[in-house]
Amino acid sequence: MLIAFDSTQQALRAEMLLEYAEIEIDICPTPKEITAGCALSIHFPEEDLDRVKEVMDQERVEIRGIFKPIEAGYEQLEL
Repeated sequence: MLIAFDSTQQALRAEMLLEYAEIEIDICPTPKEITAGCALSIHFPEEDLDRVKEVMDQERVEIRGIFKPIEAGYEQLEL
């Protein structure tokens, strides 16, 4: 799974919060298939989706969206 952001500040804030919540993440460049205002995205395991959404909501992190990889690129999830 992947979270895309509109600002680098929000991406770095999300990174800190998710690491604090002990969710395994990787910072990566935002894939070209995803239009976002920030060049950084965060990969995380699909089984952590509910926890990730909970942290983003509780801490009011502004995100572009959460995306699931599919054969043709990425599909945005309804939040």
